[in-house]
Amino acid sequence: MRLRAVSLLPLAALGAAIILATPAVAQVKVTQGSDRIMVDVDGKPFTALFTSASATKPYLHPLRAASGKIVSRVWPMEEKEGEAKDHIHHRGLWFSHGDVNGVDFWANDTSQQKGKQGTIRTKRITGLKSGKKEGSVSAAFEWLTPAGKVLVNEARTMTFHSHPTLRIVDFDITLTSTEPAKFGDTKEGTFALRLAAPLDGKHTGKMTSSTGAVGEKAVWGKAFPWVDYAGTLEGEALGVAILDHPSNPKHPTYWHSRDYGLFAANIFGERDFFRDKTRDGSLTLKPGETWRFRYRVVVHPGDAASAGIAKVYEEWVKKTKK
Repeated sequence: MRLRAVSLLPLAALGAAIILATPAVAQVKVTQGSDRIMVDVDGKPFTALFTSASATKPYLHPLRAASGKIVSRVWPMEEKEGEAKDHIHHRGLWFSHGDVNGVDFWANDTSQQKGKQGTIRTKRITGLKSGKKEGSVSAAFEWLTPAGKVLVNEARTMTFHSHPTLRIVDFDITLTSTEPAKFGDTKEGTFALRLAAPLDGKHTGKMTSSTGAVGEKAVWGKAFPWVDYAGTLEGEALGVAILDHPSNPKHPTYWHSRDYGLFAANIFGERDFFRDKTRDGSLTLKPGETWRFRYRVVVHPGDAASAGIAKVYEEWVKKTKK
């Protein structure tokens, strides 16, 4: 008996319909570009790591919530009506410091060059990985003096996670040096994000610490394992939490977090934070020594309580004890 070919067509069409109707597998896609590395989560843009030679330090820009709204300030990378144009060196999400052997890697935009500004240069990208549940970018950076001498070597891995409602990035940073590198006592540092204006403390934003301290006066210069900064953006309640790993030097970190939208973890600025000139929060990275810093950044809907940031922190620490 010969089968009629026409009888197979409905089955094929049905199969195609099932494939089209099936949701795409959750994934993190990491793509190398000419001057940046793009990261998509679950089929939507999340952020990009800028590594071009024109960048005075690497940074992630922009940061988006799961809804697609941009929670980081876009200036000076882009123009946006209503955004403040202060602190031109506040670019997306970055890691640097304002005084390393007298060299400024914090306020180091090309417009700020006064002879003491250093540059954090991308030496090479050491790994790119996409995956169903997570993806990662690994890179080697060099902290260069104004004369072009390598002062600090940085190895960094950023791991991006797929999640239905959260956007999570884990940072694993290792610093080494071939000569003593003194990270001076200054508030101008270190692991930092500049928030979109509607989320800052001058608009709808509110800082909340792990202990429940609220607002700049209660958070700035104080030590906490984590701090959350949440408000309303384009009608949606959104926030960003920065988590400091217990294994980090001088944990829990101090917070250089301001109502105008700067959100930074800084272990070095004790003299400024305590308003005590007799304190010295500096540390010296010695040859043969390594410093490891781990942070988790969580972009979430709602506030710290509704997003369960305390539980996120607890689970992250439990999973990454080593």
